[in-house]
Amino acid sequence: MKHLHHILVVDDDEGITSLLGDYLGKFGFQTHAAAHGDAMQQVLSTHPIDLVVLDLQLPGKDGLTLATELRSHSRIPIVMLTARGTPIDRVIGLEMGADDYMCKPFEPRELVARINTVLRRTKGTAQDDAIDVTRTDLICFDGWKLSRSQRRLTTPNGLVVPLSNAEYQLLHTFLKAPRRLLTRDQLMAQARGRAMESVERSIDLLVSRLRHKLQDDPRAPHMIKTVRGEGYLLDAKLVQGQSSWAH
Repeated sequence: MKHLHHILVVDDDEGITSLLGDYLGKFGFQTHAAAHGDAMQQVLSTHPIDLVVLDLQLPGKDGLTLATELRSHSRIPIVMLTARGTPIDRVIGLEMGADDYMCKPFEPRELVARINTVLRRTKGTAQDDAIDVTRTDLICFDGWKLSRSQRRLTTPNGLVVPLSNAEYQLLHTFLKAPRRLLTRDQLMAQARGRAMESVERSIDLLVSRLRHKLQDDPRAPHMIKTVRGEGYLLDAKLVQGQSSWAH
């Protein structure tokens, strides 16, 4: 079945978000709308967004700041759609991480063409990395292996690393949403274990323990990354492994 692409339109003009919602729907896109940065983060944390259409002039954080923050922890493509159309604006937008840049007023059909072009060019860089970890026993990520049936974590060198119930639940939660920002509240809701208390700090301690098990330097983590003020994300490429283990 063809993948239904999810497009997030970030614009405080309800007329534009409504127009694009209706128009993009005619071309098979599922659209989501956000009027500012906080709403944008909420949608990104709850939906598998494939591309962001981002205005520059927004209440609160502007589009350039949001693009920079998003690009710091995600490869989701960005198409900037803004009234600021000078050459220097375009250059700055592209340098901040945008994959394309369109000026208002715009032709909706051209935007669809540009979205399709960016999605083809960036195929495999965002949500396409993910596999359905609930339908496979062995999950491989960056050389590591996790057996869901045995709850067994194995290092790239073949050593078995013991996990507590809470550590396993947290790792499994991350693996269900690779390269997606997960807030502390989401992690608390999805990765509950006996070792966890109903306080935010327990997630930070549990992440620290899991990083230690994954040999992830807490001073410069490359796998479980902290998004300041927001939460955490697992920056790893997943591969579905074989169901049997070598002995």
